[in-house]
Amino acid sequence: MAAQAEQTETRAAVFRTQGITRVYRTGTVEVRALRGVDLALYEHEMVVLLGASGSGKSTLLNILGGLDLPTEGQVFFRDRELTRASDAQLTAFRRDHVGFVFQFYNLVPSLTARENVALVTEIARNPMRPEEALERAGLPDRMDHFPAELSGGEQQRVAIARAIAKRPDVLLCDEPTGALDSKTGVKVLEALYDVNRDLGTATVLITHNAEIQRIGHRVVVLADGRVTRDEENATRVQPSEVTW
Repeated sequence: MAAQAEQTETRAAVFRTQGITRVYRTGTVEVRALRGVDLALYEHEMVVLLGASGSGKSTLLNILGGLDLPTEGQVFFRDRELTRASDAQLTAFRRDHVGFVFQFYNLVPSLTARENVALVTEIARNPMRPEEALERAGLPDRMDHFPAELSGGEQQRVAIARAIAKRPDVLLCDEPTGALDSKTGVKVLEALYDVNRDLGTATVLITHNAEIQRIGHRVVVLADGRVTRDEENATRVQPSEVTW
């Protein structure tokens, strides 16, 4: 806890949540996905978010990324309260500040890797070149290949390149290795690890795989919509040292 307190003093928080609760209602059925979550994410940090299915991980990520709003509580991006933002303001927030990587790649099949990344760079404020983004994702020789010509891991790395090409403040990753075997998944983790190290992009990585927590600066565990553990990794490892 002392190390975390020191970190709070020396690094600015990118996100802060205060007592956020998210309740979904379908008819008379009420589901509490989050129950009073307090959390901070700091600049240059990689946080691994662990928890079983239904623990609230994806709901929390969607709220941080401006895709959803809490039923109660507050969410701050730097000094800006997202919970008071309009739909148009949230759209601009996602466009300008957030990169998303999901379990499924959502690439346009008729476009090459380069062209898929260019879809983002054409609308971003200060993008990197698609070629640079793909090189950072470890695909310097696959830029002109179509998704059908790429492996699952390569497609996921195109998705990572697309997410980082607009130089986001934060990268939110929801089970990015969930559909991959361990060997391929490690290559995806290496791309995320390198982006966090080289660009300083604050990164949240959701996984149900406890082994992956070893690559993060910090590990946050959710259960039944609550944070049950939030601590720094005493020893952080390279993705190549992770097995599952």
